[in-house]
Amino acid sequence: MIRTVLKIEGMMCGMCEVHICDAIRKAVPSARKVSASRGRKEASFLTEDAVDAKVIKDAIDATGYECLSVASEPYKKRGLFG
Repeated sequence: MIRTVLKIEGMMCGMCEVHICDAIRKAVPSARKVSASRGRKEASFLTEDAVDAKVIKDAIDATGYECLSVASEPYKKRGLFG
């Protein structure tokens, strides 16, 4: 699994978070556990394979928000005790 984190500027409310999550789901149909936080100014999601950063950045920018960065890293699911 790959965890991708986006730094996003311009989210002000809960609906902004929903718009970002919808844009990610449209750009990356295989995305799972999509979430956005206006407080942390970021969004994240999981995929089986690496995704094209330009595709995601363009999808976010098209919604009117500004995608400042896209970072991907391997993700290992944690068990109940660790």
